[in-house]
Amino acid sequence: QVELVESGGGLVQAGGLLRLSCVAPEDIFSKSAMGWFRQAPGKEREFVAAFAAGGGNIYYADFVKARFSISRDTFKNTLYLQMNSLKPEDTAVYYCAADLWGPGSAKVSSYEHWGQGTQVSVSS
Repeated sequence: QVELVESGGGLVQAGGLLRLSCVAPEDIFSKSAMGWFRQAPGKEREFVAAFAAGGGNIYYADFVKARFSISRDTFKNTLYLQMNSLKPEDTAVYYCAADLWGPGSAKVSSYEHWGQGTQVSVSS
């Protein structure tokens, strides 16, 4: 079973920032599209951002609007999500996901491996 481990969530005030991290096994990280999704209470899981396999193209959801930035460290097999100017509506569980040889899809169903998630809570 592939293990993706997220960290970095927490409680912040509106306007604050957080950086999420996701560590993946090397053989998965090097061959997969790696993405971030989020799920708020009572809502469907939604796409946030992703790298295509190989770390080429990057994709963001429209609502990110330059507030979030995805990055990766291939030496550490770690995916990051820098979140700035956080809003209460960003409150959700954030998940890391991997799609072997994937293009960086925004579809939940495209990703084979998921982490357990990390809670992000933004107070007004």
